[in-house]
Amino acid sequence: MTPPRRKRRQPLPPPPSLPKPSAPKTADGQAEPKNPERLYAFAESEDGARAELDLVTLIVARSAPQPDASPEHSVVLRLCAAPLSVAELSAYLSLPFSAMTVLITDMITTGLVQARAPIVRQALPDRSLLEAVMHGLQRL
Repeated sequence: MTPPRRKRRQPLPPPPSLPKPSAPKTADGQAEPKNPERLYAFAESEDGARAELDLVTLIVARSAPQPDASPEHSVVLRLCAAPLSVAELSAYLSLPFSAMTVLITDMITTGLVQARAPIVRQALPDRSLLEAVMHGLQRL
């Protein structure tokens, strides 16, 4: 019995290329220089000052989102009903840390959120104390 012969598939033809959009022209027919806009233009601060935030700084909402709030503010307020770190907010919103600090600074100045230092664990207890507790439990 002979195995069936396989037919080779022909590769699909490449899709037709789309025409590239032309750059805007000035009055004299020359191409206008590109002027990139800010990727994150939702910040409304004039002075550009930022709060000193770390990746582990906890952000807590102080109020519920208002109907007239921007979408970014509403999402942050809903997420921060329980404390979240700036790194977590940045990941949930898919925004870089620098843009997140601008947004949170704006929200801190308007009183919508509060920034708190992260909860630091206490130093480990003394080893002799742990051994004393262990020996006391073994005697019971």
